[in-house]
Amino acid sequence: MKLVVFGANGQTGRLLTSQALAAGHQVVAVTRHQREFPIAGAGLTVAEADVLDEAAVAEVIAGADAVLSTLGVSFTREHVDTYSVGTANIVAGMRNARVQRLAVVSSTAAYPTRRTRSPLAIRLMEPVITRTIGKTVYQDIRSMETIVRESGLDWTIVRPSGLFDLAEPTDYHAGQVDPIGAFTARIDLAHYLLVLAGNPALAGTTVVVSTTQHTPSVWQMIAREASAKPATGPSPTAKSK
Repeated sequence: MKLVVFGANGQTGRLLTSQALAAGHQVVAVTRHQREFPIAGAGLTVAEADVLDEAAVAEVIAGADAVLSTLGVSFTREHVDTYSVGTANIVAGMRNARVQRLAVVSSTAAYPTRRTRSPLAIRLMEPVITRTIGKTVYQDIRSMETIVRESGLDWTIVRPSGLFDLAEPTDYHAGQVDPIGAFTARIDLAHYLLVLAGNPALAGTTVVVSTTQHTPSVWQMIAREASAKPATGPSPTAKSK
């Protein structure tokens, strides 16, 4: 397949690009900073484009078999429209190019959801975060989901939980199920996005990805977020996911 990856220079986007190339796919990795992209190899095209530029987005989508979005924005109290405007541009470009398969990364925190085996601290903190430091981000994520659902494309919305890093994919929990626990390894999220790209059976659905092995403690995640620098604008990775 020929896959177009938006947010390719973020942590999940890089993992997704690497996994897709290893599986033998052609990949167009879309980033605002082409020269900084650390991956190279046969089958890879690195395209410099801003997702907020509708014409540039349309140009890189042409000829794709599927489009995968790992767009993300760090928590900020400023207005956020990267998810909604960027995804609207992706949808428009896909319609013009007659490309149907789309998978986008959202977040389990965007809407209240029942969790199994979720730490009490997460259940207490998540509503506070979504109404304070993450308010503008989650508002825009919800707008993005609405745009995707109304797109007329073969879409799948993917909701991970708190993102963390592992070296290898795990036997993760995914699909139209309740999330388990509070965490998703980026490498598991990337793996599942690649699965979805070639599997239209879950088109028109919202799915989750939960990692249950080798997860960090809640306090480790809190310490990581506390040490992160506050964002003043769009970022290639989403601290909120």
